[in-house]
Amino acid sequence: MNYINFGIGDYIIVIIYFIICVYLGTSTKRTDGNLTDYLVAGRTITLPAFVATLVSTFYGGILGVGEFTFRYGISSWLLNALPYYIFILIFAFFFAEKIRKSELRTIPEKLEISFGKKVSLIGSIFIFFLTTPAPYLFMLGILVQMIFGLDLWVAMIISLFVSIIFLFRGGLKADVRVNILEFIIMFAGFMMILPFCFFKLGGIEYLKNNLSGNYFSLTGNHSTLYIIVWFFIGSWALVDPSFHQRCYAAKSAKVARNGVLISLIFWILFDFLTVTTGLYAASHLKNLNNPVAAYPALADSILPQFLKGFFFTSLLATIMSTFHSYLFISATTFGNDIMKSFPKFASRTSYIDLSKIGIVITSIISFIIPFIIPSVVEMWYTIGTLVIPPLLISILFSYFKKNYIQRGFILVAMISCFFVSLFWFIYGNLLQTEKTQKYLLDLEPLYPGLAVGILFILIGLVINLVKNEKQVV
Repeated sequence: MNYINFGIGDYIIVIIYFIICVYLGTSTKRTDGNLTDYLVAGRTITLPAFVATLVSTFYGGILGVGEFTFRYGISSWLLNALPYYIFILIFAFFFAEKIRKSELRTIPEKLEISFGKKVSLIGSIFIFFLTTPAPYLFMLGILVQMIFGLDLWVAMIISLFVSIIFLFRGGLKADVRVNILEFIIMFAGFMMILPFCFFKLGGIEYLKNNLSGNYFSLTGNHSTLYIIVWFFIGSWALVDPSFHQRCYAAKSAKVARNGVLISLIFWILFDFLTVTTGLYAASHLKNLNNPVAAYPALADSILPQFLKGFFFTSLLATIMSTFHSYLFISATTFGNDIMKSFPKFASRTSYIDLSKIGIVITSIISFIIPFIIPSVVEMWYTIGTLVIPPLLISILFSYFKKNYIQRGFILVAMISCFFVSLFWFIYGNLLQTEKTQKYLLDLEPLYPGLAVGILFILIGLVINLVKNEKQVV
């Protein structure tokens, strides 16, 4: 069903965008046989390209931001922006340069050097799911469905095809080239719609008169424990492979550090644009049944023909940038890192070809997940709650002094905190009713999992400390 009143000019703009993406990606020089070229663009990414690709890649959940702001107001900024700012600063000052100087290509390679192949394999599996492009494929499907009136599954397949066709050929270089275009379009779209909101609907007084006070509450009436969970989910920035991959691909360590800091400025600006637009959607669209469609429905309501198509293109560009970047990372994690642990199979096929197989496998999985969890916010919450704690434990400690803790304790900590969180999550959802969801001891799943993981880390640190003291004596 076509929910949007598009004119012929609007359709042309959207179609041209897809054509340009395919052209930019497929015209990238082929990277046959050179794994470093394929995975990290030969470590040649300059500062402007670094900023464009990182900013666009790490802001793909645009419909999720619209959904959250439509429901809860500016608390969207507190939960989905501020925590990331803090961890992005930590990443920039303490990790970016170290990552680039390591001359590695992936996070699992770092885990293998620090803790061995078992930790690397477990980390690879977690990263594979952390970077699933499922939420972004779902959002793309919704947008394409709105624009062209297609069935959701058909819209998702079209979105997959556009990305797969250039990732197969050009790897990260193709990804970055398309990201640069998407960076420009995503900002232009939101900078265009806000003046229309202001002059057609009104300014701050309009928002105050049409929204309840809860929309202007930083906490949004969320519980403290719930807010803290989203704060920990903000640590996603420390373990997100797109951050690490871009740093590995940067031309120098200085480009990596400065690029992350400059990117933060653009994220702050874009958050202002998106949250403000979300408030206008909430005030103007009182009867909107599906908050995921907040931005598209607002654009359909207030924008004229042609500009409407351009704004929808900006939404597509924002999502597509993250979708094909995560698709590539998830696929190469499968090909370069997971399959590395099975040498009998991997020896028959190059890692680049295995990564291309990974693109197909990742695409199938990401196509299925939205039909199981049909909510962008729920997908983020579920993945973040279960996967971030074990990755935090392993990745952060991989940059500590060598032999600071025995690798066996890292492995046990990763596995135990994942399964404790998983048990908590499943148990809570089994008790869920239509109105409430109750977890054991009223604790969100992330807390007990992280606590158990930290406990094993502390035990390992104490044992290692005692062992070293005995050796000294």
